[in-house]
Amino acid sequence: MKIDILTLFPSMFDGFLSNSIIKRAIAMEKVQIQIVNIRDYSRDPHKKVDDYGFGGGAGMVLRVDVLYDAIQALKKEDTKVILMTPQGETFTQKKAAVLAQCKHIILVCGHYEGFDERILNFVDMEISIGDFIVTGGEIPAMAITDSMVRLLDGVILEESRRNESFENHLLDYPVYTKPKEFMGYFVPEVLLSGNHAEIEKFRQQQRIEKTRRKRPDLLENGGGYDGEANL
Repeated sequence: MKIDILTLFPSMFDGFLSNSIIKRAIAMEKVQIQIVNIRDYSRDPHKKVDDYGFGGGAGMVLRVDVLYDAIQALKKEDTKVILMTPQGETFTQKKAAVLAQCKHIILVCGHYEGFDERILNFVDMEISIGDFIVTGGEIPAMAITDSMVRLLDGVILEESRRNESFENHLLDYPVYTKPKEFMGYFVPEVLLSGNHAEIEKFRQQQRIEKTRRKRPDLLENGGGYDGEANL
């Protein structure tokens, strides 16, 4: 899998690429991640990429011609181009699983007041990580990249993937470690029994109970996404 991330602030990704699962996945050659500076595609001698919006209003708007040139320079026949925008579809674990099957993805990080609306004619989808605003698309791009990469075969243990939150519309089961007792709170006896069938039964029950208590919407609407739409 290859992921190109278009951004005005490439240095924000330095730590992201050099730690934890992302670093390991790159070393294992499970994924190639390239950080591309949008300014490299500016036709302005001062590398200007934005301008005031027609009709007035606060903030600067990223130019459609600059973004188009950047996308076209990276795009291939099987590429999916995705804008990071609060107006997009809400990102989910199921969407991460679908996107993880793609060969090449371009994530476009917005900034300032946003994109010239005409860029929507040249992308495949818009994605949001939630109903809140952040300064730019870099943090959402990191979250989406991490979510996809950890689903690639061999990056993490299959058992870990299978039992994670949101798999089968359930949250993950609770986990415990030493000490067995802490300030009057005990590890459930079944986890100390060595009976793996009973442990598995307990964990599944706990997944259902935790989901019913904390995220009943997952049980009610089955996750709210069919895993195929808009790709």
